[in-house]
Amino acid sequence: MEQPPVPPAPPRRLLAKFSGVALIGFAVSAAVLHLGLEAGLRPWAARLVALVVAMNVTFLINGRFVFRALSRERLLRQWAAYAANSAFGNFCNYWVFVTLESTHRPVIGNPYVALLAGSVTAWAINFTGARFLVFGAGARFLADRCRRLLVSPRPRPRGPAPAEPGSSRR
Repeated sequence: MEQPPVPPAPPRRLLAKFSGVALIGFAVSAAVLHLGLEAGLRPWAARLVALVVAMNVTFLINGRFVFRALSRERLLRQWAAYAANSAFGNFCNYWVFVTLESTHRPVIGNPYVALLAGSVTAWAINFTGARFLVFGAGARFLADRCRRLLVSPRPRPRGPAPAEPGSSRR
């Protein structure tokens, strides 16, 4: 059974909660990055795995506890929207990471410093998208627009179907 909608939290509170979840996502990402590097993966490959794992963890926490909008009925649709929203943020995150890590400079070339810089970039992008496009009113608007664009209603015949030529129906 679906819970009744909870009134939205004030913007500052949402930002603080989202930031807390971002820190959890950062910790998960750093742990997975570390495990990947220790397992012998190259930094770029370990980072890709870390991004996917952290995105799924933050989706569940943000949807359930921050925006309080996660539901079983819409789980796949919400996950797809969150993944699409995160794709751009993660692209920017990964781009910053690879750019900095590939410099091989003592500080900014460190994989963990590059991880931090990329994560801060993605944080701003992902908060905006999650708040307005995935879990907010924008999600319903976009879903309705996509539904109208992709599913055109078929006009229903108003009466009985016309008889085919040669049939006994008139």
